[in-house]
Amino acid sequence: MFTGIGSGISSVTELKSHKEDTIRVSILSIAGAVGGSLLLTLAPASTFQRVVPLFIFMAGCLMLFSLRQDSKPFLFAKKQSQSLLKSFLANSAILLVGIYGGYFGAAAGIMLLSILSITLTAPLPVSNAIKNFTSLITNLIAIFIYTLTIKVYWLMVIPMGIGMFIGGYIGPIIVRRVPTRPLRICISVAAFCLAGYLFYGAYFK
Repeated sequence: MFTGIGSGISSVTELKSHKEDTIRVSILSIAGAVGGSLLLTLAPASTFQRVVPLFIFMAGCLMLFSLRQDSKPFLFAKKQSQSLLKSFLANSAILLVGIYGGYFGAAAGIMLLSILSITLTAPLPVSNAIKNFTSLITNLIAIFIYTLTIKVYWLMVIPMGIGMFIGGYIGPIIVRRVPTRPLRICISVAAFCLAGYLFYGAYFK
């Protein structure tokens, strides 16, 4: 939530210039987050631990795939975006990430950013801004459901919230200034490292 607040303040320009995409992605993510949060009250998150590394690895691969945009801008150009099948697949992927985010959440932001990077006709700073704003909305929904159904460790919220607000505010500023290609590569490498760490924890501990 605090990451979304900080980045939202810092990304007003990007969000205003892509209102329709922001609203669409937010609605799909909210619907998914509600389902995922309710699912968590029925089944423990530990049931997801063995497949999470695969999801994160796939997100890293998608981010690398989006590098093609550097030489051939925007995979889904205006004419291509008219395809109902491609729109359905893109919206379904966003919805599924919303469900995952509400249920487990590890690296959900990387997954959503990877999907937006190859489906939106927008530069990376815009995709990042929409991802951060969407994360804020879905986390608000999730925390509301959690407070009614499970125990929340509120004493951890304050220090984490301060750090996440600072990171959320600084992040968009950095993304605007760093060249897109090396930034995508860094995000992919981070995703692969996280996938490896979680894979080790799920299968060897």
